[in-house]
Amino acid sequence: MTDDAHAFDFWLGEWDVFDPDGKHVGRNSITAPYDTGALAEHWRGDGGVEGHSLNSWDPERSCWHQTWIDSTGGILLLDGDVCEGAMVLTGVTADAQQRITWTAEGDGVRQLWETSKDDGATWTVAFDGRYRRAG
Repeated sequence: MTDDAHAFDFWLGEWDVFDPDGKHVGRNSITAPYDTGALAEHWRGDGGVEGHSLNSWDPERSCWHQTWIDSTGGILLLDGDVCEGAMVLTGVTADAQQRITWTAEGDGVRQLWETSKDDGATWTVAFDGRYRRAG
């Protein structure tokens, strides 16, 4: 396994997630189901939405890939890599470009999800989560 395959290990753990104002918005469990660097996510939002993702380094394409599905029927396919110390994954849905950035901050993680409906000229924040270790 290359270091690339473990570049997302900083996201591993059991997390309480808060918005920028400090309001609890959900819990996230990030596990490593194999010794390959792959991550499995189980999100439980306080508003009732539940979701799962699988994340893995794709050595053939030299990028990270995430497949997300949730209880609303949402599906998101993202690809990317580490950029300036953060994991940045991007994708396209029917109505917008998607960009999600995970940044290690101390012993926590910030997840910033942005969307663009003008080919990336401007971005709107869809979710800004601050991860703190649960417990």
